[in-house]
Amino acid sequence: MTSIRARLFLILIVTTGLVWLSAVAWTYFSTRAEVERVLDARLTEAARMVSSLITSQEINVAQLGARQTAIAATPHAPYDRQLSCQIWSFDGSLVGRSDGAPAGPLSDHNAGFSETRIDGQIWRVYAVENPELGARILVGDNLRIRDRLVGDVIKGLVLPASLIMPILAGLIWASVGGGLAPLNRMATALKGRSASDLSPLANNASAAEIRPVISALNDLFTRVADARERERNFTAFAAHELRTPLAGLKTQAQVALASNDSTIRDKALTHIVLGVDQTSRLVRQLLDVAEIEAREPDPAAEISPGEALSTIADDLLAHQKPGSRIVIDHRLFEVRLSIQSELFMLAARNLLENALAYSPIGGIVRCGLVMNRAQTCISIDDEGPGIPADELSRVSERFFRGRHKTAVGSGLGLSIAELALGRADASLRLVNKPEGGLRAEIVIGSDRVRKMGDAQSSN
Repeated sequence: MTSIRARLFLILIVTTGLVWLSAVAWTYFSTRAEVERVLDARLTEAARMVSSLITSQEINVAQLGARQTAIAATPHAPYDRQLSCQIWSFDGSLVGRSDGAPAGPLSDHNAGFSETRIDGQIWRVYAVENPELGARILVGDNLRIRDRLVGDVIKGLVLPASLIMPILAGLIWASVGGGLAPLNRMATALKGRSASDLSPLANNASAAEIRPVISALNDLFTRVADARERERNFTAFAAHELRTPLAGLKTQAQVALASNDSTIRDKALTHIVLGVDQTSRLVRQLLDVAEIEAREPDPAAEISPGEALSTIADDLLAHQKPGSRIVIDHRLFEVRLSIQSELFMLAARNLLENALAYSPIGGIVRCGLVMNRAQTCISIDDEGPGIPADELSRVSERFFRGRHKTAVGSGLGLSIAELALGRADASLRLVNKPEGGLRAEIVIGSDRVRKMGDAQSSN
């Protein structure tokens, strides 16, 4: 069943029916028990009353015996004369009986309650003996009368219920429809929207059960809007940044084709190679930015920062300035970081690439480790000109290039590093060194850093 309204209606109808049937069953058994208790008490009182009347001679047993055969049964209404009475002598002769009482004995018990089948019908009988007059009084009623009493009570419940249930079903159907009306209104509001309308739905006047759904939809709208904004930014950034290098490549290619001077042609081809490298790096960085912004955070894993930096260094030095070096502190190989490895590698690569780009030919980039109780810093120091103090707060902005920009830079390296570290629950800190050059620090909480020596001692 796919309809929520039909499912709720069925649940409520079945539940209501079960409750009603349970009430009828409880009423039946409780009424039957009460009827039996009351009627048994009436049998007892009637039998004792007849016995006391015989004792006080208000009923003459001799006269009853003389008239017994003359008493005839007369028809009676369903609940008239429910009680039947017999008076038997101790010698087994019937002294008298009430109108409607059977001719045979109602019970063969001398005293107390008993049930007897007479002519296919069961009688409930109470017997009491009167030793003074040598008589036994039997008072009984037909259980069919009791069943009819209880049946009439149950019928009084079932018949109205059978008439009310269709009305109740209609009310339940209408009530369920009214309860689901906020869902229908929300569906109508969403159906009438254009694909570009990602504004949040109003949530204040909604039912409490609908508010979580609307909140989830609004969160989804926000994420979709952010994703669209990132796509628009990426397209705008790519179009803006690729226009200049592509135009330069075309110009240099035209120079190389038009010139017969080998020196000019070689110089133009060299510029083309540099332009391709710059464009390739820009495209890679743009793709990195888009990937970081779009991806969900990966689970953290333990990595060796020394091994990660060494792998990145080997790759970068194969394509960087000749004579440049990257020195990695041995302590970086003795610790393990709990961090998303891909994000750490991406941030470290851009920081090392940036440090090599700004260091002079033959310069040294040093990677160090500083630890304290609160935080751990992985530092990357270059020998470049540093960043002017007034530009430190802006260098992580996308495409911002300060006064000391390089020929191959695009203004994305530091912003990528900051974005990746932010997604990895770490941070980037930039500091100018007193002796010159820039120090870029990857800052992470010390609770996510484990020393290899500590691990060995614990084993």
